Amino acid sequence: MFQELQKKAQATRNVSPTSTQIQHQCPKCKDLGGTMSYEEYAFGIEKDRSLKYEVWKECECQKNKRIERMFKSSQITEEFRKLGFKNFSVDGMPNVVREAFDISATYFRNFEEIEKERKNSIALLGRPGSGKTHLLMAISNNLIKKGIPVIYFPWVEGFNELKNDFDLLDTKIRRLQTVRVLFLDDLFKGREKPTDFQIEQLFAIVNYRYLNKLPILVSSERTFKDMCVIDEATGSRLYQMTADYRATLEGEGLNYRTRDAEVLTNV
Repeated sequence: MFQELQKKAQATRNVSPTSTQIQHQCPKCKDLGGTMSYEEYAFGIEKDRSLKYEVWKECECQKNKRIERMFKSSQITEEFRKLGFKNFSVDGMPNVVREAFDISATYFRNFEEIEKERKNSIALLGRPGSGKTHLLMAISNNLIKKGIPVIYFPWVEGFNELKNDFDLLDTKIRRLQTVRVLFLDDLFKGREKPTDFQIEQLFAIVNYRYLNKLPILVSSERTFKDMCVIDEATGSRLYQMTADYRATLEGEGLNYRTRDAEVLTNV
C-alpha cells in the first residue's frame, strides 16, 4: 500500500524546469496523503510484553482537500465564503438582529446534537437586507469547515438553472433532497405566487428532507402564514422543522446593507 501511494505521489509532483529537485504540494507528507509511524502494544498478564506495529496517519492536507471539494460542490461563491459570525456586526442594530445572531450561533453549536431530530432546521424571515443570508451563510461555511456537506440554493437563480438544464432535473432535485444540509435562500422571492413547477419541485425537496430528518436552512421575506397560503404542505413542514430555531426580523433600522450609508447621512 505504501509503495503504491509513493508511485501515485511521484506522478503528481512538480519538478522545476531549472532544477531536478522535487517540489511537494504538501511538505509534511510529501504528497503521500499521510505518514507511517510505529505504535507499541503491551500485552501479557503483567503487560510485560510488547508488539510494535505500523500505523497509517492521514495528513491534514487530505482534510483540507476534502473541505475544498465540498466548497466547490456547494454552489457557494468565493465572496460568500468570506461570510462568518466574526464579521457580522450587531453594533447599533435592533434587538431582533441580535436575537437572530444568537439563534444562528446556537444552532451551529448544537447542530451535531440535533441533526437527527425532527426540529433540526432553522429559519430567518423578514425584511430584506437584515442579515438573514449572512447569518445562514456563516452556519453553512462553518459546517463545511467541519466536514459537513452543504448545498446553497438561491430561489430565483436556482430555479432558473433547473429550467435551463431540464435534462438533468431529476439528478439535481435528487441532490437537493439528499445532501446532508440544504440552504434555501430567499424562498419564494420575486413574483407574488410561484409557478406550479416551482411549488411541485420545492415540495418534492422539502417532503423528502422532512421524512428523512435532513436539515434545511431557510431565509425568506415571507412569513410562515404566507408560505402556507402558497402551499400548506410545504409551509407546514418547514414550520415544524424550524420550531426550535426561528427568528422574524421586522421593524425599522434593520437594513444591514445600507447601515453605513445611513450613518454617513447623519454625520
